[in-house]
Amino acid sequence: MTRLIALWFGAGMMRPGPGTWGSLAALPFAWALHTLGGLPLFALAIVALYPLGLWAVRAETKGRADADPSEIVVDEVIGQWIALLPVSIGAWAMGAEPLALWPGVISAVLCFRLFDIWKPGLVGRMDRRGDPEGVMLDDVAAGIFAALATLALAAIGHGVMML
Repeated sequence: MTRLIALWFGAGMMRPGPGTWGSLAALPFAWALHTLGGLPLFALAIVALYPLGLWAVRAETKGRADADPSEIVVDEVIGQWIALLPVSIGAWAMGAEPLALWPGVISAVLCFRLFDIWKPGLVGRMDRRGDPEGVMLDDVAAGIFAALATLALAAIGHGVMML
């Protein structure tokens, strides 16, 4: 069970770029969660995935020299879901299908991958912890940065469109 969660149903085995595959594999789950239960279910899933993912990462890295093997992508899933939170909030507020806000989805994916790869500031500090918490927390931080960037881009886009 821990392997299934840590590798996010096998997405972590895809090459090249398992982190990107993990982020992409997060998208249909996010859409399904929002479609089935709206923002409340999606937000609850984010909160629930952190301890579940941490449990899986701890189990899968126990006794290994590499604390953050590339095939573990549950951390990318939670980070991507956090990045998508503004899109879910916007869709929920408008009573719209999340995919109607497709520019926000694209922004969330691209910004999350940027922050996850670049690892600025807090993201890099969390990554350097070298433990299961760091595996999860660097992607949580990258997801928060990506969510804020997605909000900023939406504000710019909507401001420009209103001129």
